[in-house]
Amino acid sequence: MKYVDEYRGSEPVRKYIRAITDILHRDWTIMEVCGGQTHNIIKFGLDTLLPGRITLIHGPGCPVCVTPSEMLDKAVYIASQSEVIFCSFGDMLRVPGSEKNLITSRAEGADVRILYSPLDAIKIARESPDRKVVFFSVGFETTAPAVAMAILQAKKLGIKNFSALVAHVLVPPALEAILSTPNLALNGFLAPGHVSTVIGQGGYERITKKYRVPIVITGFEPLDILFGVYKLVKQLEEGRCEVENAYGRSARPEGNVLAQQAVDEVFEAADRKWRGIGIIPKSGLALRESYRDFDAERLFSVSGLKVEEPSECIAGYILQGLKKPNECTAFGKRCTPQKPLGAPMVSSEGACAAYFNYR
Repeated sequence: MKYVDEYRGSEPVRKYIRAITDILHRDWTIMEVCGGQTHNIIKFGLDTLLPGRITLIHGPGCPVCVTPSEMLDKAVYIASQSEVIFCSFGDMLRVPGSEKNLITSRAEGADVRILYSPLDAIKIARESPDRKVVFFSVGFETTAPAVAMAILQAKKLGIKNFSALVAHVLVPPALEAILSTPNLALNGFLAPGHVSTVIGQGGYERITKKYRVPIVITGFEPLDILFGVYKLVKQLEEGRCEVENAYGRSARPEGNVLAQQAVDEVFEAADRKWRGIGIIPKSGLALRESYRDFDAERLFSVSGLKVEEPSECIAGYILQGLKKPNECTAFGKRCTPQKPLGAPMVSSEGACAAYFNYR
């Protein structure tokens, strides 16, 4: 995308709102899955511009938000080891564990470094052969290919002092878990465009067939989101149930085949615990047996560490679309971006942070 203004213009927005209004005859509840979509919906007030018959609810599409406290505790423990250089994307440093976060660990002397690519961790490992370099491997299907490539490169080069603390989660199993949630009236999904750029449309087709819920792959700018809402409402009003792509400038039906192959080589599907939600079967990635030498959980013996989430934080309800952030009694009082109770308040894609900053 070369320009931004074209996707935020007031007149095209009015045009889409009119088009949605013209085809709308019933009440519909739609979940935008991605936290990036949530932020722009709240920032630009799209939910207030749409007709009242459309209700937008926020989904679990923030990988930082769904990483459980115990995974943060594992990261803090590993980072505290004197021989470790702990590397992470920047948005994980302020996410709270049960007692502290990675910024606190760094202040206490841990060698915690912010990276933009897991491949940079390979370079650090080669330059520091006497240290153990660990990369905090967090994200949806979007970031998994880069981590897979880093591990493949480490194996090819024979690098023994690199490992990954793997906390990857997968979108389609999460959507199925949401659709199984009692008392949640949901008519359709706006699927995350960046994830869909990797996995394509195939990962959603089983869901539309099994649950009879339409899914539209959607981008992140205001016009992207409104175009996705239009296509979803059109399906619902016509009684159709399909996977549609409203983000054609990036996502292709087959996805990124090379990225899929790299992920399949290194990882396998595994049960994964989500913050505030619990274990969702086959909703995460784990290293295959042939790559277990790069598994930081095994190398540092932390796989058995378990902790409970803060009882006051309602992140689980928010991530499942059952409540909105301002319905939490701690919101903006005992829970702020400076002192968050849960990850949705500190993450750059968190729903609570969006409400705090823009609403």
